[in-house]
Amino acid sequence: MSALLPPPRTDAAPLLDLERLTRTEDGERLHALLWRPGPGWRMVSSAVLGGGLAERAWVLNAQVAHGYRRTDPARHLADLARAAGARGPGVGLMTAADVSAFGRARDGGAEAVVTAGISVRGWAAVPAEGAAGAAPPGTINVVAALPVALSDAALVNAVMTATEAKVQALLDAGLDCSGTPTDAVCVAARTTGDGVGEHAFAGPRSEWGARLARAVHRAVGAALPAAR
Repeated sequence: MSALLPPPRTDAAPLLDLERLTRTEDGERLHALLWRPGPGWRMVSSAVLGGGLAERAWVLNAQVAHGYRRTDPARHLADLARAAGARGPGVGLMTAADVSAFGRARDGGAEAVVTAGISVRGWAAVPAEGAAGAAPPGTINVVAALPVALSDAALVNAVMTATEAKVQALLDAGLDCSGTPTDAVCVAARTTGDGVGEHAFAGPRSEWGARLARAVHRAVGAALPAAR
């Protein structure tokens, strides 16, 4: 049975308490960000490791070398997380961007951390056919957290909201694109405890969706190379 969760506090310490990791791989000094909130969280993600919708205990956003050629990215991420001390099921994202130069924002308890590399960018709808197989490491990774419980549908809605906010931030920065071909997202919300209801909506005009959108919008803006 899930533990009883207290009402969300908008003045509490940051939810996304990040650990900054560094390693040397293939002769390069690479960085990673690890968030270990522990049990009590459900996450929805498009990540190569731990994607989908399930309870997860950690999120790793790992920088990899340009020209990454490994064909087992999920195993690679799992090994990196294990080496950092992460235990249990988690989410692993990759990017060739320097994740130590992340953007962070908070709005009314909703939080977002974004890493952004935009050298390969464009619009989602293009005439060319898509390629089969795994894509290269993503370059705009959005990790967001809400201190409330969301229904399954609301979690999917939160991914839509975060993506819309990302595109808005790119356009506001004067970039002629909707993202990169391999962007990834992870939205975390609390599990439903005894007596704690879940929110059914997370669109941009809902209470928590609006906060999420503003946090992601500002975090993307702060993460873009031109903003630093």
